[in-house]
Amino acid sequence: MRAHEAGALHGNDASPSWLPYPQDVNALIPGLWSAGTRRAENGGLEIGGVGVDRLAEEVGTPTMVVDEQDFRGRALRFRAAFEEAFGGLGGAEVSYAGKAFLCREVARWVAADGLSLDVCSGGELAVALRADFPAERITLHGNNKSDTEIRRALEAGVGRIVLDSLEEVDRVAALAEELGTVAPVMLRITTGVEAHTHEFIATAHEDQKFGISLTSGDAFEAARRVLARPEHLELQGIHSHIGSQIFDVGGFEVAARRVLRLVRDVRDRLGHEIRTVDLGGGFGVMYNTQHTPQTPEQLAQGLARIVGEECDELDLQPPRILVEPGRAIAGPSTQTLYTVGTVKDVQLGGPHHRVYVAVDGGMSDNIRTALYDADYSCLLAGRVSDAEPVVVRVVGKHCESGDIVVKDEYLPADVRRGDLISVPVTGAYCYSLASTYNHVPRPAVVAVRDGEIRPLMRRETEDDLFALDAG
Repeated sequence: MRAHEAGALHGNDASPSWLPYPQDVNALIPGLWSAGTRRAENGGLEIGGVGVDRLAEEVGTPTMVVDEQDFRGRALRFRAAFEEAFGGLGGAEVSYAGKAFLCREVARWVAADGLSLDVCSGGELAVALRADFPAERITLHGNNKSDTEIRRALEAGVGRIVLDSLEEVDRVAALAEELGTVAPVMLRITTGVEAHTHEFIATAHEDQKFGISLTSGDAFEAARRVLARPEHLELQGIHSHIGSQIFDVGGFEVAARRVLRLVRDVRDRLGHEIRTVDLGGGFGVMYNTQHTPQTPEQLAQGLARIVGEECDELDLQPPRILVEPGRAIAGPSTQTLYTVGTVKDVQLGGPHHRVYVAVDGGMSDNIRTALYDADYSCLLAGRVSDAEPVVVRVVGKHCESGDIVVKDEYLPADVRRGDLISVPVTGAYCYSLASTYNHVPRPAVVAVRDGEIRPLMRRETEDDLFALDAG
């Protein structure tokens, strides 16, 4: 690519209006990268004291690289912020949402750092139990839990089962009776709050699969049914989750107000004081320069103000508040390292063109761009360059035109085959949603800390792909 052509891309239709022209195309944008990421003396990225050249040589690519100190630091910061903010109210508990990314070692980190754990399937529960996570600190979610999953949770002694329908009230009660135990339950309530996020990750409006409707009166009826079965069900709390990747706390304010009014109604009409309210998670993170997430301290203080004011107005004793950060802990702690393959300069008509940079992964390790129209950033990771910045589209190796990892970003115009590039903020929902589409094995996941590399998930092999093939 000629330098004058690369410079001409700035401001044309290959560059979206929100994407700023970089003053230094090699610079790490603050907020996008884990705390342990920096440029080493040789120009390559270093994460947790480990250079990307070493990672590529010893582990290969694509690889998801978890900055362990960053992950655990975020978890501890959430815990400290919420415990402090709610110390004068009813207290707070932070529960890591395992669906963001979960493996046995991550479960052990979460346990050691004093957080609880949310799981939403029998498989996630199995990971937690295999990691010896304290069962009493586990919450089981799910809109369609099987009897096997519920039975296993009861036998393990999980701390809470979140009921997602009126039908599930009776089913959990029957299984608890069968096992001769009392099931600790919460009710997931659909508050009718429309979160300002993608349609597929907004979860508290009426027209979707999660929760028990507050508006219809089913939520109050569910509480009545649970309280009518004290020998088999213990109503511990109310759960509300309004969506994911949310930056506007106004949605949490409306949801909290509606949930606390239900708590008051249950107290006044059914004579039961609900002591725990789970406000969910969904706290947004910075994927690119468009995003300005709040800090854990700002979130905790804002929610504490909302809960305190509403409890005063309703004459309620402030309940214990739970929150469920997953993305906000796992997402920014991790980046995915790829090797560049084919580079194409595609003409778009007139003077306009776009550079397509194909990497050795794609939608099998990050489907969020295709699924949620997510925007990611990227950086030339193995070296620095003084070439002119050029707008690129980072794509994968799969047989799909929608196989896009990064829709629009500036890279140096001399990006070439064999280069390493890194995509930040891939710790949440990338490996969790990974597949073997086109029979491409899933990537490795490693933790780095103090110059050491530790495997979390080994790279899938062809033998793994054939393990389930009965032919």
